[in-house]
Amino acid sequence: MKSIVSAETDVSDIRKARALLRNVTQTNRKHAPGWLAYARVEVTAGKISRARNIIMEGCAACPQDEDVWLEAATLHPPDQARSILAQAVGKIPKSVKLWIRAAELERDGEAKKAVLRRALEFIPNSVQLWKNTIMLEQEDDARVMLSRAVECVPSSEDLWLALAHLETYDNAKRVLNKARQAIPMSHAIWVAAAKLEETHGKIGMIGHIVVNALKSLKHKVSIERETWLKEAVSCEKSGSPLTCQAIVRATLG
Repeated sequence: MKSIVSAETDVSDIRKARALLRNVTQTNRKHAPGWLAYARVEVTAGKISRARNIIMEGCAACPQDEDVWLEAATLHPPDQARSILAQAVGKIPKSVKLWIRAAELERDGEAKKAVLRRALEFIPNSVQLWKNTIMLEQEDDARVMLSRAVECVPSSEDLWLALAHLETYDNAKRVLNKARQAIPMSHAIWVAAAKLEETHGKIGMIGHIVVNALKSLKHKVSIERETWLKEAVSCEKSGSPLTCQAIVRATLG
């Protein structure tokens, strides 16, 4: 369908494509790509109003297809797009893409947060929704939300590390210990623990943690030496040279 119309399509080709896609959508009204292509033909022809009518007809015919709803939102002005997406999430409440687009269309931060928090009620296991929501929060609220996020998505390395980053030293250690239990094959969590000790001047703990990491992970997952060395380089670049040195010694020694 996508190849039917190009930016330089002449009038004759547009007419042919329009006739073909009109037939496609009438013959198989549940075929979402047909509606998308049909609307885009009209956009190419400069018939925006007609394209909007077609894509809304597509939404009615394919209410469970998120791409049709997203196209409809794209083709309409923001106020109408918000209304369209409100309908869309009512039809497909577990569509992460629809909720994120709905939040993007809101004008102020509080409205964006309200949309995303509502989305999390329907999709609490979406890492992307948690990340987008937390980005809008102040530090204290972000910490609270991250605590809830790791309960809902305990397999997310990024969420655990973000939570540890916002915590005090003692709390961060507890968070990383819980993270290791939740994701026992993650080397990044061990590295974060070593970097935490370096940041707080606990130099003697760094090598101990790295050695324990290699011993523990050896029995759970195969991590190539190159991966550890890349992690060491990353540590040095991020301001943790002692963690970098400990990784190099442990992997090459």
